[in-house]
Order: sequence, then C-alpha cells, then structure tokens
Amino acid sequence: MVKETIQWFPGHMNKARNEVKEIMPEMDIVIEVIDARIPYSSENPMVAALRGQKPVIKILNKADLADPERTQIWLDHFEAQNGVKAIAFDDNKADDVHKIIELCKKMMPGKAESGRQIKAMIMGIPNVGKSTLINTLAGRSVAKTGNEPAVTKSQQLIKLDGGIMLYDTPGMLWPKVENEHSGYRLAATGGIRDTAFDFADVAGYTAEYLIIDYPELLKSRYKVENLPTTDWEFFEVAGRNRGLLKKGGIVDTYRMSEILINELRSGTLGRISLETPEMMAAEEKVVAEQRLAAEAKKEAKLEEKRMRKKRARKNRK
Repeated sequence: MVKETIQWFPGHMNKARNEVKEIMPEMDIVIEVIDARIPYSSENPMVAALRGQKPVIKILNKADLADPERTQIWLDHFEAQNGVKAIAFDDNKADDVHKIIELCKKMMPGKAESGRQIKAMIMGIPNVGKSTLINTLAGRSVAKTGNEPAVTKSQQLIKLDGGIMLYDTPGMLWPKVENEHSGYRLAATGGIRDTAFDFADVAGYTAEYLIIDYPELLKSRYKVENLPTTDWEFFEVAGRNRGLLKKGGIVDTYRMSEILINELRSGTLGRISLETPEMMAAEEKVVAEQRLAAEAKKEAKLEEKRMRKKRARKNRK
C-alpha cells in the first residue's frame, strides 16, 4: 500500500535543468544513464523533453544488480523506439566501454566519417553510477564519485577517444514524481537522499513487492521457511531470525527494514528488478486518470469561484 508521495528536487537540480536546456541545441547525441533495476522510474522525463528528436543511448547501468531476464526485456523495449539504442552495463564490463563510443560514432555517421567532433551529453538521475561510467569512458578519474545522490553539482567537459566531447551534467530528478510507485522505487534503490523519506515505509513497500516477485531470495537470505504474506510479519520473522531483539524480546523491525534496503542496494539479497514494461503501462494509465481527476477538480473549484463572484455582483445590484 502506497502511503505517501516521495519528492526530492533541491535547488541545484533546477539550476542544472536550465543550463542543460541552454546548451542542448549544440549537442549531437544524448547518453542517458538509468538504473537497470528500475529502468522506467530512473528514466527522467525531462531528458526526453529537453533532447527532442536527438538520438539517445540508454545505458542500463548496475546491470549486475538487476534480474538479467528482465533487463533483456527492457533492452528490447527501448530498442523498439525510434532513435534509441540501449546497452546493459556494469563495473564488471569495463572492457566493453568502447562499445558505447563506437555506438556514438555509428549513430552519427556523418560526423564520424568526416572526422568532425561529436558532442555528446551524458545525463542521469542521482546515484545511478554516471560518474563512475564517465571515469571508465575517459580511462582516468575525471568525475567525483560517491555512494550517495547528487555528488556532481556542476557541468564539465571531458575529451574521449574517437573524437567525442562529453558534456557531463549534475544528476537530476524532476520537480514532481507523479507515479507514487516510482518514488518508492527510487528511494529503495538510492536515487533519493535517505533523509527525504521514511525508511521503514519504503522498506515495507519493497518487502511487499519482493514477497510476491522474489520469494525464494527472501527465504534463502533471511532463513524464512514459511514466508509471511505481509511486510510487517516478514520483518518480525526475519528480524527474530537475525537476533534483532530489543528489551522484552521485541523484534527491532526498523533495524530489519534498514537491513533489507541496504542488502537490496548492495546486491547481497540477489539480482532483483523492481519493475517491468507491463507494470509501467498499467501504472501510467492510473497516473493519467489521476491527472484528469485533478484537473477536473481544479476546474470545478474555478467554476465555483466564478459562480460566487457572479452571485455577489447580482446581490450588489
């Protein structure tokens, strides 16, 4: 059950968006780094709006943490779109980084064949591994990395092999995450700073999903033979198995919720994907319905306000 809407859009992200909008017309191609565990929720809608018709390479990063079967489904999903190429990538595939450079050249044949410089902008949400990928592309440490969101806060230019000039941008979310499920998935995977949401709430949402989609991983990791059907029952059983007891033998379920999220993020729990294209189609339909309902409610309030003014004018006469 979704209990709250999770949002995080600090001031430097708004500044970065305006800067990207200003220089985007000069770019030839966009490289968007997304999280292979949540390809939809980590796909910033502002990127599509800002790039327009420019070709894009979708890098499904952290693929070693994601369910490989679902990653392939997502790759096929993106490849079916016009002007889009998709690659699964992780730190273990550093030797394959040349494929990204070659793909940039392949998607811009005119410039590559003439020896002209290709201008590529790399974008991605916070903590998606963009800076690490940049360092791999450059073959040297040029971007600051860190295991928390929003490490990069300013633009920089990096010269790559093959005549490619890479424009780095700060990690950006968007002003309003309309899909409440996406907010939870972003929080669970580390795309939103931990202080911006209720940890136990996000863990509960995540546990409910894992109980249905990855029950065997939960059973194996937390030594739970008969998996409960609710999140709070799971935290009770798993926490007791881990010896997370407070005074009076009460299970520290909050500590257990922290363990679940941390082990999901690190991959200790196993290779997990939190969404599929089919799930997203259903959720987008719900979001569209909610948007229409909100617009109708807003229009009704405006109409009520107009009628009150009309009655007031009539009474004055």
